[in-house]
Amino acid sequence: MLFTVEALRARHGDSLIIHFGDTEKPRLIVVDGGPSGVYKDALRPRLDQLADKLAGGGPLPIEILMVSHIDDDHLRGVLDLSAALLESQASKGLPFDVRTLWHNSFDDLIGNGAEELAAGVADAPARVASGDGPRVAWSGDARAVVASVAQGRWLRDNARPLGWATNRPFDRFVMAPSSGGATTTLGPLKLTVVCPLRAQLEALEKDWEKKLRELQRAKRAKEAAAVAEYLDRSVYNLSSIVCLAELEGKRVLLTGDARDHILEGLAVGGLLAGGGIELDVLKLPHHGSDRNVDVQFFRTVRARHYVASGDGEHHNPEVETFRMISTARADDDYTVHLTYRDFKEGVGEELEEFFAQERASGRRYEVAYRAPDDLSLMIDLLDEVRY
Repeated sequence: MLFTVEALRARHGDSLIIHFGDTEKPRLIVVDGGPSGVYKDALRPRLDQLADKLAGGGPLPIEILMVSHIDDDHLRGVLDLSAALLESQASKGLPFDVRTLWHNSFDDLIGNGAEELAAGVADAPARVASGDGPRVAWSGDARAVVASVAQGRWLRDNARPLGWATNRPFDRFVMAPSSGGATTTLGPLKLTVVCPLRAQLEALEKDWEKKLRELQRAKRAKEAAAVAEYLDRSVYNLSSIVCLAELEGKRVLLTGDARDHILEGLAVGGLLAGGGIELDVLKLPHHGSDRNVDVQFFRTVRARHYVASGDGEHHNPEVETFRMISTARADDDYTVHLTYRDFKEGVGEELEEFFAQERASGRRYEVAYRAPDDLSLMIDLLDEVRY
């Protein structure tokens, strides 16, 4: 029986493949596609390898293609995949059979306000410049929100002619009821959607129009920045799909870019019996950023394997995140997995110094890196993936 987490080299984003089921006929879930460039560099080459090995000349079945988070570093590679498949569909047929696309599109979340959001955020810097000092330019989260509006619509529109069912078996959004997790099964694999919670999305829908009006009326940069902070804190956090995968007693928690709502979702879903949860794999939220976690989080959510996908851009993964894990763990029975060793922005040197200090202090947990020429790293929880 297979249950393997494969983390692709996804630059500053996420792209994962979950392998599960019979070793002779494995099944696949693809989670995110990374930012621009990852589709051609890693995602498509790996999917083509899998099709050659597993599909027997037909299309490769993909049980779920999940976009965990409405941001370019998760979404873009899936967009690129959908566009490439549309181009080849008529002449060559489809090499991949995507059974369902899980994607909480931002404009679906807030309805017609999405277009107003894009316009309001785009022109806010010009409107507030004269009233609050130097001209401001959106960057980071606010700009990503604007981009995600168009990207989400593009992906949704591409899914229809490709025949991808959307968010099956859910009615509208991939979400958990306010009274507990939403569970579905794929053969031997149990999937529990932990976040977002229905009550959170309903509150977001009700609150959004008010925030949109505040942005449109903003006269000073700090007023507009407050709304941009709301976008980051509420929209991104709440839209991230957090999912627990279980097979033969092994557990994997996929976190997207979610923040404080992970613990709330686990508690509501009855998954924190005794005050915590034991995992085999924790995909660290937001590429190992220290903005999304604290020591108490790691005391509550314990894992044998921690995976951080990131190449140092935006300074992720952060040294402080691994310090929190170390502080939360009195034992060394765990492994940190990193999808890069040569990082940007000096992150590699900081990590090497930190792990050297940990060794000098007597800590003996393992640190594993993706081999430089490999497309991915593998964490086999049951039988080893050999294809």
